[in-house]
Amino acid sequence: MVLKKWVIAAVTTVLSVVTVFFCASNVDAARMDMVDVSNYNGNMSVANFQDMHDNYGVKAAVTKISEGTTFKDAYAANDIKTAQAAGLYINGYHYAHYSTVAQAIAEADFAAQTAKADGLPAGAVLITDVESSEQAALSVSQNNANNAAFINEVAKYGYRSDIYTMGSWLNYKMNIDKGWLAAYPYNATDMYEYSWAHGWQWTSTYNFNGSYGNFDVSQLYDNFFTSYQAPQGITAGNTDTTVKPDTTTNNSVTDSSTMSVIKVRNSASDFINLMALQADGSMKVVTNRGLANDSSWKTDQTRTVDGVTYHRVATNEWVSAQYVIG
Repeated sequence: MVLKKWVIAAVTTVLSVVTVFFCASNVDAARMDMVDVSNYNGNMSVANFQDMHDNYGVKAAVTKISEGTTFKDAYAANDIKTAQAAGLYINGYHYAHYSTVAQAIAEADFAAQTAKADGLPAGAVLITDVESSEQAALSVSQNNANNAAFINEVAKYGYRSDIYTMGSWLNYKMNIDKGWLAAYPYNATDMYEYSWAHGWQWTSTYNFNGSYGNFDVSQLYDNFFTSYQAPQGITAGNTDTTVKPDTTTNNSVTDSSTMSVIKVRNSASDFINLMALQADGSMKVVTNRGLANDSSWKTDQTRTVDGVTYHRVATNEWVSAQYVIG
């Protein structure tokens, strides 16, 4: 996303050379865990995303949702649908122009309402892309306050958020505890820049076979973009979080900063089925593994789906409360 609005004809040849370099060999690249898409890439098909997943290792996509308080990306709804159909986690981003807390809240409302209309699933990330001239003119404290206001506002709609910006702005224009940082080295081989963050965007000029245009590609360091979780609120300048309930559906989420231990048993079978949370908020049986009777498991989250409470015992693996005996 960085610099996309600043590209001019004079650099087209240079970018083409960089694209050839990165596509020449996957050896000369960091991991391709997540790809950005927008109107620059046209209508992405299921086959496009499937190719990225199968041949490049892409696990997640993030699509442009909106900009300011008026622009809606006309391709977002299609990107959300096709990425999910290809088995990718889907997230969204909003290109920010806000310079006050009030403007940040207004943009957050616009972005979240647009995301919901486009079908972005609850618990996905709706990140704020903070790199515009408006933010460049502000103090660190003002940017911190504005970003916190955006993140807290979109949480009311059931979306998680954080800050995307260029690495050179870190602690110079804003403070970020985790975030998603962009920096484009000449050679990203075996590099792990900003490994403390959720992810590092290491190029904006990658070409995928069969897909149109250049793509931003990121290496991820945790499951922030590859899971659907309850939204969180923050205070300005950090991301110490207090989990808020998911109010977008009849389902609810309870998250805890401490683990508890549950013991499970199924009196009608030799094992207990595990369930996987789907993008639409439903649960689906995991068919290739289960839990042994009278085994104990750590759990950090519960979720109620269609009146049934589930305990999370692994990344997107849940067990129904009816099997918990202690």
